[in-house]
Amino acid sequence: MYTYLLINTGIILFPFLFSFEKQIRFYKQWKRVFLSIAVTGTAFIIWDIIFTMRGVWGFNPAYHTGLYIINLPLEEILFFITVPYSAMFIYEVLGVYLKERVIEFKKDTFTSVATLFFFAGLWFWRDEYTVVVLASCAIFFVVVHFNQNGIVRNMNFWKTIFIIYVPFLIVNYFLTSLPVVWYNNAENINFRVLTIPLEDFFYSFSLIAFSLFFYDRFK
Repeated sequence: MYTYLLINTGIILFPFLFSFEKQIRFYKQWKRVFLSIAVTGTAFIIWDIIFTMRGVWGFNPAYHTGLYIINLPLEEILFFITVPYSAMFIYEVLGVYLKERVIEFKKDTFTSVATLFFFAGLWFWRDEYTVVVLASCAIFFVVVHFNQNGIVRNMNFWKTIFIIYVPFLIVNYFLTSLPVVWYNNAENINFRVLTIPLEDFFYSFSLIAFSLFFYDRFK
């Protein structure tokens, strides 16, 4: 009954406790953190509400408390707080302990990547989850194209994305294998890594990348 709540607790527990560590002092960044969560989380929650209503995915009542906000379990709302919080914490920790390294990208790098995602979405136009998640990645790279001096030039941004995929695999495996969250395979390409839909890898990237982007913008 409390499985999803426990998963959320596990995601944020150590990042929250170590937010008060003397060298990290992440609590001093909480205003930026919650502004980023407010912007990114709102967009993703609206997306979540629509997809749940359309039956693209849904939630197994056996694994959450039964408390709902609109048509989403409370734990699903918390997911859009705990995951971005943990990602921003990791990004700050890397900034404390690792020397910042700037990456120089060619002028058209991000437009090229955005175009690739856009046409990949067109290729899978029949699969609603696939199309939308690829479009969200395309939009991210369009946005960063106009912010060439932004966070994407910081190597720690990409290291954070890489690191976050380790807990992502663990958490999503439990979410999809029990399943806490179920997916309508008619709305995706029905290719899974273990029990995780391939689209979830792009979904995770989009959520974390936008969270870090706005976190940096709210300096």
